[in-house]
Amino acid sequence: MIQCSLKSNMSEDLSKKRKLSEDSGVETDVSPAKAPHIQCPYLDTINRHVLDFDFEKLCSVSLTRINVYACLVCGKYFQGRGTNTHAYTHSVADGHHVFLNLHTLKFYCLPDNYEVIDSSLNDIKYVLNPVFTSEQITMMDTNTKMFRAIDGTMYMPGICLSQVRPLRNYFLREANYANVRRPPGDSSFLLVQRFGELLRKLWNPRAFKAHVIQWTFYPGS
Repeated sequence: MIQCSLKSNMSEDLSKKRKLSEDSGVETDVSPAKAPHIQCPYLDTINRHVLDFDFEKLCSVSLTRINVYACLVCGKYFQGRGTNTHAYTHSVADGHHVFLNLHTLKFYCLPDNYEVIDSSLNDIKYVLNPVFTSEQITMMDTNTKMFRAIDGTMYMPGICLSQVRPLRNYFLREANYANVRRPPGDSSFLLVQRFGELLRKLWNPRAFKAHVIQWTFYPGS
């Protein structure tokens, strides 16, 4: 009897947490066990030509920066994935089902709300957050190969200031400055993060487009 009562209380607590998560739009993992892998039937609706991760990562409806997802069908950004969130509403109203969390880099299918795990999506994750090994960085100075963007445009990764070797090599590895502490009132750390993100995008050999628009360096951003 006591065991049944405990299970009932746990179930009620989980339901309350799910409700709070859906109402706020904040992603919270409250499941007691990892969900089984589900094959998403909507991967062929993804349109890589409209995906652009250079702009500010905020919800196109509420303008919040918290828990933002990119719709991989139309390219727009929406908050949350619970039943009362803008991403969920967009999925139901427009029939767009595949979303990417811009912070965790995890893919989800809405409105069914399950995580999508598929290697065919790795290129999208890489465009959002390019990463480089030490070997790749070493080879950059001797590589003269042109690369083709998803629209067919040819481009050469890296331009201008990003060609300064010590500066480039430092900022291409995010781990070099990920743990730098920021003194109170000092905005230089944020600039370091933004500059690192810009350089990693400039040197990305698997970009979807041949140019980079870095909104974070605009005045007032």
